[in-house]
Parts: sequence; C-alpha cells; structure tokens
Amino acid sequence: MIPFAEALKSDRILIFDGATGTQLSARCGASGPLTNLEYPDVVKAVHADYRAAGAEVVLTNTLTANRILLEHAGLADKFEAINTIGARLCREAVGKECYVAGDMCSTAQFLEPLGDYTEQQFADNAAEQARLLADNEVDLILIETMTDVRETAIAVRAAKEATGLPVVASLAFDAVADGFRTMMGHTPEHAVKELVKAGADAVGCNCGTIDPLEMSLVIADMRSHTPPSSSLTKGRMDGVALIAMPNAGKPELTSGEVVFRLSPEEFAQGVLKCIEAGATLVGGCCGTTPDHIRALAQAVGGRG
Repeated sequence: MIPFAEALKSDRILIFDGATGTQLSARCGASGPLTNLEYPDVVKAVHADYRAAGAEVVLTNTLTANRILLEHAGLADKFEAINTIGARLCREAVGKECYVAGDMCSTAQFLEPLGDYTEQQFADNAAEQARLLADNEVDLILIETMTDVRETAIAVRAAKEATGLPVVASLAFDAVADGFRTMMGHTPEHAVKELVKAGADAVGCNCGTIDPLEMSLVIADMRSHTPPSSSLTKGRMDGVALIAMPNAGKPELTSGEVVFRLSPEEFAQGVLKCIEAGATLVGGCCGTTPDHIRALAQAVGGRG
C-alpha cells in the first residue's frame, strides 16, 4: 500500500467509511469515544464491517476525544487511553492494506473574543491529539464536521506541525438564500482559501443539513475558487484534493428521533455527483451504514 500522501496525488477515487456513532448505538446502546474502553469488540466490528463493505480509509473512533472536549465531559483523565486504544482498535480491525484516519473535530468552544480560549490553547489541543494518534500509526489526520474556519485552520497547522502527516479538513455547510454557509457564516470560498493557506492536503465538507446533491454544489463551488493547474488531475487543484462525506439525506425529526431516509443506492448516486463536481475522497456521514458504503464502492467501481 502506497503512503496516503502519494494516494492523494493520484486520480483514483478513495472510499472513506460511513457513520460510526449510529452503528455503535444500534449494536451496543452506546456511542462516543468512551466505547473504545467499554465496548472494544463492538468498535472493532464496526470498523471491520466498513472495510468489508469496500472502505479504503477507515476513521478511528476518536472524533470527540480532544482534551478540551473531554475536560468538559469530565473525562480528561481518559484522554490518552481513548485515543491510543481507538487508533489500535481501528488498525487491528482493518489491517495493513487499508488507510486509518485519525479522526478529530471541534472543541465545541469559542475563541476569544467570543469565548474564553486563545488560539494557542486551540493549537496545543489539536497538536496533542494529532501527535498521540500519529504515535499509534494512523496514516492521516481528518479534522471534520467543523463550523469555524478560523478554528479549523488552527487545527490544520497544529496537526501538520505535530505529525508531518497528510491533513484533511472538512466543514459542515447548510443551505442559505445565497448558497451555502457554515454555522459561523463562512462560505466555501473562504474555507478553501484559508485552509489551503494553513496547509491542508485536502478540503471539503461533511454532515450539515444538506443532501448529497446539495453537497455536490458545495464541492463545485470549492473547486471553482481554487486556481486550476494543468499539471494536476481533474479532481485536484493546486495539489489539494476535495473530500465529500454527505449524510444519507436531509435530517428529519420523526417521533423525537432524527432519521435519514436515503437508501444506499440513492446515496451512492448522489455521491457520484460529488465526484463529478471534483471530489476524489468520498464517504458517508450521519445515517450511513456499511450498506451505503458498499453501494458507493460498487457505483464508483462501475463508473468506467
């Protein structure tokens, strides 16, 4: 298996996995990073099922396991164990012929002047988690479901400096009257410019309140704001790949529960539109299952 940095430079579509939390909830009645310690066999089974479905990149169950988030949850003392075991479980589940992405996200706090945290605190927080994941042999760092471009850029720089690994940055967008914006009001254009400047190896979007077809419009917008280079492939601009990991449709509230209604086949067809728009890294977010990733892998394999 070639290093992930080299895979990014190719024109081959790379399939990421789908939702982990909902799979864990369905199988053991719990979700979140603490399941790495309490239900390790279930966590491994979820990873293995995504790999069997055709995922070439599988995410560690460490999304909400940065120290600041764990401190607010009263779990700071478990920071090292959650991340170390999370990375090891993923590698054990998928083997050496599959990429493992160290999964990271927001602190769920605000930077000064809106909040109490400094840029240095956010940088230290991201570097610490990224370094621990890299020490446990992940192939790349994925910083996902972000809503603040400023925080994302800080995390990208910190993760790159701490690990030297490829860093993929993905934000959550919602539809607004004039296009798409993050919860903090940032546009795809602003995201691309700032994250490329920060050193991201790939940028894109996941989650949010949009469906796969709408996400293809975000990807097209991002691509249009990254200067083209004749020496690079269709899906890459200035050496930066594009990632799309949509939900299985728009979230709907039914009987107090959020549901996503797109079938695996409908989801796969929507993600193909993201590929046509320029994404070379594709997978699923909320509501997706191994069946959705299997359908996506089959659809991508049948494109030729």
